[in-house]
Amino acid sequence: MYKDQRIIVVMPAYNAAKTLCRTYEEVMALGIVDRVIVVDDASHDETVAVARTLPGVRVHMHEVNRGYGGNQKTCYRLALDEGADIIIMVHPDYQYTPKLIPAMAAMIGSGLYSFVFGSRILGGGALEGGMPWWKYVSNRFLTFALNVLLGLKLSEFHSGYRAYSRELLESLPWDQNSDDFVFDNQILAQIAWRGDIVAEISCPTKYFPEASSINFLRSVKYGFGCLGTGVEFRLARLGLIRSKRFPRSLAFRARRHAGQ
Repeated sequence: MYKDQRIIVVMPAYNAAKTLCRTYEEVMALGIVDRVIVVDDASHDETVAVARTLPGVRVHMHEVNRGYGGNQKTCYRLALDEGADIIIMVHPDYQYTPKLIPAMAAMIGSGLYSFVFGSRILGGGALEGGMPWWKYVSNRFLTFALNVLLGLKLSEFHSGYRAYSRELLESLPWDQNSDDFVFDNQILAQIAWRGDIVAEISCPTKYFPEASSINFLRSVKYGFGCLGTGVEFRLARLGLIRSKRFPRSLAFRARRHAGQ
């Protein structure tokens, strides 16, 4: 709890049996998380069996792989059903340290922000943490392009460490987003469309064999998907297209909110 607000950590899991316990233990050691939800996306290892041994964890298993975006959709639905006021996504591969959860929860729970983003670039530690050089270069290029298309000034767009307020998640049409990795980018664009401030916090990261990472070809597909999302956002903003991902009603709401 933070100021009587229920904090739920969601973990979209895929073949995370080797790192899940360590991530869970660090989350629970913080003493403020009310519930952990693990959604397994048809893993080939013992992720589900390991998750079921962890006290107080709600485990949900997809019978077939739905993709990273599809996994997140289940995570958020379950967290909202459980009465979460603050929802924090932490990958169970221990690439991101759970120690930032109290700071992220406080930023949401204080009412200052509705969304907090754990940036690997802010603070300059991405390469030191082992980020491959080609990922770093593509990250910088896509970040520049998306800042221009979305009208933002973020240090990066591609971290999976995120915290949301309940009100924000309930307002976004994230069910219209992809079930693939580009879901992350699309929901961030929807937050920008709504007019909410994206708060960033510096996040140390680690790259090691057990940490989840998409390969080069999937990264290329993801990159083009991000650019496509940015173009769709810009065309919708200019009124040249209608988009279910970026509905006018949500943009109008954002403008009214900004004028208060």
